[in-house]
Amino acid sequence: MRGLTIIVATADPARFHAALSLAAAQAALERPARLFLQAEAVALLRQPVAMPDDARYSAAGMPRLGELLEEAMALGVTVTACQTGLALAGMEASDLPGGIETGGLIELLTQAEDDRLTIA
Repeated sequence: MRGLTIIVATADPARFHAALSLAAAQAALERPARLFLQAEAVALLRQPVAMPDDARYSAAGMPRLGELLEEAMALGVTVTACQTGLALAGMEASDLPGGIETGGLIELLTQAEDDRLTIA
């Protein structure tokens, strides 16, 4: 079964929300899904994980960013933070929410095998 690997390439919270939604849907269908937050995108994992439009999304019946991250991970979505991105964000692995892995692009591509690869 082909998996889905999404690279979140910018620190845009709406794009991260969309990527998480897509990965969660893939996982809900019992298909492998992973997200890789590259470079500046790692800052989106600063706790508490939130976005300026959380209230508006919530009012429309959508989960807040932090809730969606938790739900996606509970469904089995693997989330990895770029090690260089941690340095760019002035963060350390211990600053990340529980369950978030750290790694690099070569490791990601090695593990992706025949996954569909997309950039958000």
